[in-house]
Amino acid sequence: MAAWVLPDHIADVLPSEARHIEELRRLCLDTARGFGYELVMPPMLEHVESLLSGANTDLDVQTFKMVDQLSGRTLGLRIDTTPQVARIDAHLLNRVGVTRLCYCGPVLHTKPLGPYATREPLQLGAEIYGHAGLEADLEILQLALHSLRASQLASFHIDLSDARILPALLKGQSLSTDQTKAITDALTHKDISAMRGLSAQLPQALAQALQALVQMYGDLQVLDQARVQFAAWPEVLTALDQLAWLASHIDHPVSIDLADLRGYAYYSGPRFSVFVPESSDALVRGGRYDEVGAIFGRKRPAAGFSLDIKALVNLLPHPQPQAAIRAPWRDDAGLNATIAQLRAQGHTVVCMLPGHESEVDEFECDRELVDTSGGWTVQPLRQQ
Repeated sequence: MAAWVLPDHIADVLPSEARHIEELRRLCLDTARGFGYELVMPPMLEHVESLLSGANTDLDVQTFKMVDQLSGRTLGLRIDTTPQVARIDAHLLNRVGVTRLCYCGPVLHTKPLGPYATREPLQLGAEIYGHAGLEADLEILQLALHSLRASQLASFHIDLSDARILPALLKGQSLSTDQTKAITDALTHKDISAMRGLSAQLPQALAQALQALVQMYGDLQVLDQARVQFAAWPEVLTALDQLAWLASHIDHPVSIDLADLRGYAYYSGPRFSVFVPESSDALVRGGRYDEVGAIFGRKRPAAGFSLDIKALVNLLPHPQPQAAIRAPWRDDAGLNATIAQLRAQGHTVVCMLPGHESEVDEFECDRELVDTSGGWTVQPLRQQ
C-alpha cells in the first residue's frame, strides 16, 4: 500500500474546507464566549480508566488504546470531551458557584458511526456546572441554537426527551440485563411488535406503559397523551412538566420523542437533539447529566451539548473564494512597506514569486498592486 494512503474513514482537510471549518470553529466559540463560557483545552489522551470511568461498553469499544512508554499504564485517545471537562471542573477549578466551560478539539473513534462518517470528528461543546434548575438546561439549549443560527444553517428541528422516563417506569422491577437491553433496543428502533413480545413477560400496567412509550413521539400533544398514560408514575409526570416548560421558552418549533434513547449513557434529565433533513442522525445532542462528575469525586449539577464541526460544515454552502490582492515580488522597500500596511489592515496579499503564478482555490485575486508615479497603488486586476 502506498505511503500516502490514509486509513479508512480518516481524511485530510484541504485548503478552502479547512478555512471554512476554522472560521466556523471560531464563530461557535465566540458565540459561547458571548454567553460567558470559558475556553478549556483538555489533552488528546489520558489514562484509559479516567476516560471510560462510568462509561458504557460502546464507548470502551470505540476507544483507541495504547501503552504509555513512561509509566506502562494504558492510555486512551478521547472519544468524547465531556468527561474530561467534568474532571477539570471537579479537580482543577473546583469552584463553588456556577461554572461555564466550552471546548473544541478532535476526538477519535475506532469505528465510524455511519457509512460516510469520519473517525476523527471535530467536537465542539459547552458545559454548565453548579445549577440544578431548568434555567441551566434552557441556557445550554439556547446556546446550541444560537451557534447553529450564527453558522447560517438553513433548516433544522429540535426533539425533546428525558432520560428519567424509562428508569422511572422500570423502577422496582426485577429484570435481567438481557430484558432491559431488549426493551431499550425496542424503544430505540421504535419497534412496536418487539415491544409487544417483551411486554408479555411483564406486569400489565408496565406492559401497557412501555407499549405506549414506544409510540410517544410527535408534536407537543404527545406530552398531554403521556400525562394520561403515565399518571401512575409521579417521576414521569415531573419530567413531562419540565419538557413542557422548556418547549414554552424556546423560540423555535420543537417535537417530542419520549422513546429517544440514543446517545451516551450518562444523561440524567431533560435531553435534546437537533436534526437536519439531510441526515437521520442528530447533528447536536445535549441535555442534563448530573452524574458525570461523580467518578471524579465531585457530583454536582451539569448540563451541556456537543456537535461535530466537520458535520456542520458539510451542511453549509461552500464559501466563495476570499478577495485578495496580487502583488509582484521585488526587492523594493516601498512595495514591501505597502504590502505590510495592507496586511495590517486585514487584506490578503498574494505575492507572485519570480517565474510562477500562485495556484490557490481559497482566494480570488480581484485587485493588484501597480507601480505608479505616486508609488504602489491598489487597482482592479487587469484581464490578461
